[in-house]
Amino acid sequence: MDLTGEERIAAPREAVWRALNDIETLKAAIPGCEALEWRNATQLEAALAMRFGPIKVRFHGELELSNLNPPVSYTISGAGKGSIAGFVHGSTDVVLTESGNETVLTYIVRGDAGGGIAQIGTRLLSSSARKLADRFFANIGEAASGGGKPAAS
Repeated sequence: MDLTGEERIAAPREAVWRALNDIETLKAAIPGCEALEWRNATQLEAALAMRFGPIKVRFHGELELSNLNPPVSYTISGAGKGSIAGFVHGSTDVVLTESGNETVLTYIVRGDAGGGIAQIGTRLLSSSARKLADRFFANIGEAASGGGKPAAS
């Protein structure tokens, strides 16, 4: 499953970069995030409760930041296991481009799922993933543009 998107944010690139790397902002921006902690400078542990259509799943996993080019771009890779529900893994390339007084955040998500979660079907899984990505990046935009921490998702 591949997703692409763009979010125009009324904030300087440095503010968006800070939001993308601030643990409290990330916790509030990630839909269903129950826990998020730094393990070291580039790795995080996460616990998420997510809904994929009619199925609600709790995942535990790790995220890693790579290809770091502050404040322009990075890659976020992750893998999570949801016991009986199966697993998800993928990566997201994030690029921040200045555009006048705004920052254009573009992203490319590549992901895969297996086990029970994959049985709900590609169309429903893709639709749920699109909604989660759109909400996350909109929340980051809200936080970076001075809207404060995003509302709990």
